Parts: sequence; structure tokens; C-alpha cells
Amino acid sequence: MSALATPMMEDTACSGSEAFALRVLGTSMEPEFNEGEIIIIEPDGALRDGSYVLAQHEGEWIFRQLCKAANAGGWTLHALNPAFADLALADLSAVRGVIIQKSLPGRRRASKRYV
Repeated sequence: MSALATPMMEDTACSGSEAFALRVLGTSMEPEFNEGEIIIIEPDGALRDGSYVLAQHEGEWIFRQLCKAANAGGWTLHALNPAFADLALADLSAVRGVIIQKSLPGRRRASKRYV
């Protein structure tokens, strides 16, 4: 199950490096990110252990926490909700952006930044 709406990641007039917003769907990233919240993704954001990221896995767009795997050089996409399994990544090429902010529509003070 995807944790967000499917983004339109095709060639458009907009630059591929511009930040964009998506709405969180599902429960895989609860309790930090709840369904209906808006996340802002920075395509050129710095990747590091613990970052929240947008990635493509098995043809699906997913939103997870990037974590260094126990084995040297490997990475995992970690769901905060323990009901969802971690997904292994061989490298970081599947990662398309870093979540830099979240907000709840209509509640400006409910915003939180992640950089």
C-alpha cells in the first residue's frame, strides 16, 4: 500500500528540481505523518540516514524513512508503523526526493520542518 498520492513525475514545463507537494495516504508513516497531511518534497535534497524520502519501489511511489542497513553500503526504506515491513535498497538511485516539511490543510500552525 502506498503512503501517498501518485505524483506526476513526467517531463513538464516545470523544472525537475522544483519542490512539490503531495497528500499523505495510508497509515504506513503514522504516528509522525497522518493521512491527509501535506508533505513538501525537495527533489535535490541532501540524503542522509534518517531522512524522510519519496522513492520508487517495484513500480510504486512510496514515502518512507531512509535508514542505513546493517550490511555495509545497503539502505532500507523504513515505515514508522510497525505493521509495515522495511524494504531493502541496493543503492540510492530509487530515491527521488527528501521531505522537507509537512502541514495539515487549514492549520498553518500545525506545520513542521524536517531540514
